[in-house]
Amino acid sequence: MTTSTLPQWFAAAQQEAWETYQSLPTPNRKHETWRFSNLKQLDFDGIQFAATEKLDLEVPADLPAGVICLPLLEALEKHSDLVEKYFMQNAAELGSAKYAALHRAKLTNGLFVYVPANVQVEKPIKVTHTVAGKNTAICPHTLIVTETGAKVSVVDKFVSADEEAGICIAVNDLIAGDNSELNYVAIQDLNEQSRMIQINDTTVSRDARAKAFTLNIGAAWARNEAYSRMIGEGAHSDMLSVGIPYGTQQYDQRTYQHHAVPHTYSDLLYKNTLYANSKSVFSGLILVDAGAHYTDAYQTCRNLMMEDTTEANSMPGLEINADQVKCSHGSTASPINDDEISYLLARGIRPRDARRLIAKGFSAEAYERLKDAELIDIVHDAIEAKFARIV
Repeated sequence: MTTSTLPQWFAAAQQEAWETYQSLPTPNRKHETWRFSNLKQLDFDGIQFAATEKLDLEVPADLPAGVICLPLLEALEKHSDLVEKYFMQNAAELGSAKYAALHRAKLTNGLFVYVPANVQVEKPIKVTHTVAGKNTAICPHTLIVTETGAKVSVVDKFVSADEEAGICIAVNDLIAGDNSELNYVAIQDLNEQSRMIQINDTTVSRDARAKAFTLNIGAAWARNEAYSRMIGEGAHSDMLSVGIPYGTQQYDQRTYQHHAVPHTYSDLLYKNTLYANSKSVFSGLILVDAGAHYTDAYQTCRNLMMEDTTEANSMPGLEINADQVKCSHGSTASPINDDEISYLLARGIRPRDARRLIAKGFSAEAYERLKDAELIDIVHDAIEAKFARIV
């Protein structure tokens, strides 16, 4: 699709977004949402944005009738009104508003999945986004909508075609309708010269369940912002992540669990295993609105420090404006327990293998919460590949 054939609303939105990007300041140390961040990674001088992006899309052969699963540019042409209804309806509130605007202005392609009421897609939809070429940037967008009683799982994978330094600025809109189930897995496996900004926005309606899982194993630097809002009673949101930085890799994670109505549930579990001189940043907030009574919310970030040269910064937080709530948050950063090592060594396991087994088990707690054998296998295989690259 060329610029001239884009829907009028989208072309106008792109122009407005470019003006917004240019008007917004580049984040600096005075911005709380960028505390502990490596701001040098936001230097985009010399970057060339790809005009379009070819997707590697794998769709189940038995896709039910009525389900729309298309590259986003094609969906803009064939289902413009439907895309407009859901596309980037919420502002980026965790620090990257400037880069969300850049994403909208330079969108290269993406995926649109729409599952009508009471239709269930049993096998996951898989798509791979590829960055290719020195100083090349792509802006892929994933938009997933489940109507009442629907179900779908989608796997996004972000990779590099070569060893050149590139950039990926990705945005995901996940909209779970009443009593629906939406599972989303993002695997960031760019080469270790590249950079990634990923903004995930999840909206969960009455009695719906949404799971959003992120795996960070690639890139020199990755910034993840995940905002989940529970807008209907009985809404349930799981926010899950595993990061395995090595060398000088840095993963910067910002989250927001927004409980807007009574009787909602959210559970966040982030697990980072750090090697060498790597670094992680986590900042999360649980917000319970006034009147959102009987909220049940949990937030946990755990960092396993494999060497004493690693660095983990964690800033969990709560803001509660209602009664009768159960909310907790916590963060830890610790080395491997000596007793666990001793237990494995006593059974003839070599020290290096013992440490790796413990690290793998540490990660498993997060991705096993996906509770889907195929999704778990996909994540497990990617994690195994990462550990195989760690010397």
